[in-house]
This record gives sequence, C-alpha cells and structure tokens, in this order.
Amino acid sequence: MSDVAAIHNLVQKRNELKKEIAKIIVGQDAVVDQILLCIFSGGHALLVGVPGLAKTLMVNTLAQALGLEFKRIQFTPDLMPSDILGSEILDESRQFKFIKGPIFSNIVLADEINRTPPKTQAALLEAMQERSVTIAGNNYKLNLPYFVLATQNPIEQEGTYPLPEAQLDRFMFAIKLEYPSFEEEVQVVKQTTSNEKVVVNSLFTAQEIIDFQELIRRIPVADNVIEYAVRLVSKTRPDNSLSNEFVKNYLDWGAGPRASQNLILAAKANAAFNGKFSPDIEDVQAVATGILRHRIIKNYKADAEGITEEMIIEKLL
Repeated sequence: MSDVAAIHNLVQKRNELKKEIAKIIVGQDAVVDQILLCIFSGGHALLVGVPGLAKTLMVNTLAQALGLEFKRIQFTPDLMPSDILGSEILDESRQFKFIKGPIFSNIVLADEINRTPPKTQAALLEAMQERSVTIAGNNYKLNLPYFVLATQNPIEQEGTYPLPEAQLDRFMFAIKLEYPSFEEEVQVVKQTTSNEKVVVNSLFTAQEIIDFQELIRRIPVADNVIEYAVRLVSKTRPDNSLSNEFVKNYLDWGAGPRASQNLILAAKANAAFNGKFSPDIEDVQAVATGILRHRIIKNYKADAEGITEEMIIEKLL
C-alpha cells in the first residue's frame, strides 16, 4: 500500500475507532483525540483529572478498540520497582525463573503515579524511555507498540511524590480532564445505571499500529514548520532573545529540545488524522498546549496572579 492510500486508510480507521470508543465514553472528544495522537506518534501521556472521570474506563476501552493488551498498576507509597517490573524466583528445579510484572503489556495505565516513591517512578520511566527493562543483569524487551498513560489527581497533594521536571519531560502530552457538561453527565448516568451490555470491537492489530507509527514518521515536513516549532519552544525560555516580557515575568524555566521534537511528531500525526500529507503551522498550534503545559515552570508571581500555563502558551502562538 502506498503512503497516500495508507493515510486515507488511517483517517477512516481513526473515525471508526472514535465511534467504538463513543459507545462507552460520553464526550471527552479532545481528550480521546490527544491520547490517539500520542499512541500513533509513539509517545506516552500524563492524564490530570479529579477522581471519577472514567480515566481507567477510557484507557481500557481504548485498549479493547485498538486490539492491544492492557494492564493497570495502582501506585501506592509501598510499591517497589520489582512489583511493576517483575522478579526472579526459584522454581521447583531450583533454577531462577523470571516472572514478568504488569509493565509487560502494550498499554499500561499507571494510576496516580505521584503516590509512589521516586525509586518506583524511575523504574517505570526507564521502561518508557528504553522500551526494555534490566533485571539481575538480563535485558528484557517490552512488547511493541508500548504506551504508558499515567494519571495524577490534582486535588490531593498530601503525602505525594511530585514527578521531577526531568521525568515529566518524558511524557509527550499532559492532558487535562474536565468535568462533563450537564447533558453529558445525564447520558453517563443513563448508560451506567442500566444493565445494557455494550461490546467494543477491536479494529487494529499490534502490527498495524506499528505500521501507522512508521507511516507518521515518514511524513515530510517543510522547513518553515520545523522552524516555527523550534521558535515556539525557544519563546518559552525566559533568557532567550525570542521570549517576550510576559514570559520573562511569569516563567522560571522553559521547555527543552524534546518539546520541539514532540511538537513536530504530534503535528505529523494531527495532519495524517485530517487526511493531509504534510503538517502546517496550524497543526503545530493544535498540539502545542498539550505538549508544552507540563514543560514550562511558572514562578511565584504567576501563581499569585492566577496566571495558568495555558494562558502563557496562548500568548506565544
């Protein structure tokens, strides 16, 4: 199949995928779009939302519709790296045998990642970056495609271990989950309080998703679009000559080069989802908020004046 035909196929399959997800998940279109952009770009996502907004159900439904294996890890303060990676045990023949942990899956939901100590967070983040884990000197490859969706509860911050900035940077997108509208909530209550069983059909195989990820990487990008993305990231750095007074006043740190790479990758995926054969500046702008919001560090003045990350990014576009 030619790349042109493959992009038309991707557009069609993505529309079918959204219909399958909508059987279970009411609304949350923007969130689903960003998660799909992340999966097809080969990145990982951080989902920030209050409890009860169906984060787990959303990821489970996505895994079913994508035809991928799904595991959920509930992070707690006493969780050890071996609890997620796996460990070696002595079998009946007195030989060491490796028992794989829940990280060995295609889609991993890391629930409340900020509840667990840095040692366990680091074990997960290493697996995300390297797509492999090393235990007792042996290297084990993770199954591809591999996607981690970590969740954080923004309300309860007591007794948590916030992810350091360097580790936040490993997530391609930070996605904010808002409360549903009145009409959506009515529909949710109707759906979840009846005994109607909904079947989600799987539309992809693991290999098809890997092929689409490679297709997105092959999409050509004009130099002016790459320059726009790099300039946008440069503007977030307070000590950069391109940054404006607003950034200098309200930011301590800006985004690093990984933000520029992710902007272009996500823009390629966004263009492909819309049937375009090359991304333009509008595609970069469409993904900018999700990619930059967790990579910029506000100062105390921004907090005191109620300036949000989204307001700062808006000023840069």
